[in-house]
Amino acid sequence: MNMNAGAHVLPRDKGAAPLDFVIAVMAFLAALALGASLIADRAAQGWQAGLAAKLTVQVLPPESGDPRAGLEQQVQAALDVLNATPGIAHAALISDTDTEALVEPWIGKNNLVTDIPLPRLIDATITPGSHMDITALNEKLKQAAPQALLDDHRRWISRLGALADTVRYSAYGILLLIAGATAAAVSFATRAGLSAHHDMVELLHQMGALPSFIARTVEWHYFISALLAAATGTLFAAALFLAAGGLEVFGVEAVPFLPPLSLRWSEIPWLLAVPLATSVIAWATARISVLSVVKAIY
Repeated sequence: MNMNAGAHVLPRDKGAAPLDFVIAVMAFLAALALGASLIADRAAQGWQAGLAAKLTVQVLPPESGDPRAGLEQQVQAALDVLNATPGIAHAALISDTDTEALVEPWIGKNNLVTDIPLPRLIDATITPGSHMDITALNEKLKQAAPQALLDDHRRWISRLGALADTVRYSAYGILLLIAGATAAAVSFATRAGLSAHHDMVELLHQMGALPSFIARTVEWHYFISALLAAATGTLFAAALFLAAGGLEVFGVEAVPFLPPLSLRWSEIPWLLAVPLATSVIAWATARISVLSVVKAIY
């Protein structure tokens, strides 16, 4: 008996198309989960890199005296302290226009800003490689400008890291669930196919075919079918991620403070892991299922 012809012994089942559709959908969802983890990880790294080298000083309007004059005096005092501190490469006052732009997502574009005593913001850049004593700097600022509040963004960096980890591990959990569902679907289809072709399997056994030969007649079929179906689903997911980067052309504005929900071209190859893993899962599941069924019968 020609063992190389084993892959063509059992005919393709009529119910294979629904299985291919299920695998394509599973791969589509898996690619979305993987892409979301890549976007979250890239965004967190960018945010952390941007915040780690920055300090923000918020100077509140004084509660007594001339608010405007007192505010400008404290702003200048805070600037003098920052510019005289070793490790601060640059410190500059954020303009009123930029400050209003920061609060615009919450209060909108109207004259309400002029009625609110907004604090003045100072943006300071830390010299790369320098080690800042934040506690000592905060004490100096409090002495020079009692209404100054120093933020080194450590709280936000920690929260961003936790958020990225949550998204990443959630995506991994989704991928495991999808892998289990794919294996279950292939196992069910394999056992159903063997049941439908019971007479042919019995004939192969009577002709001296080993269980491993019968397994080979099935496993590579599911490997190729799963590879093609998963590649189709992954292709749709990749197209969706790439299209998300061009939504602004159609007038869809990005959500403030959220990263663009699109993948870079350099990240698209990571999605190739989805059809490869899916086909391997289908191959292994089909082999294990066939061997267990055939050995149980004979």
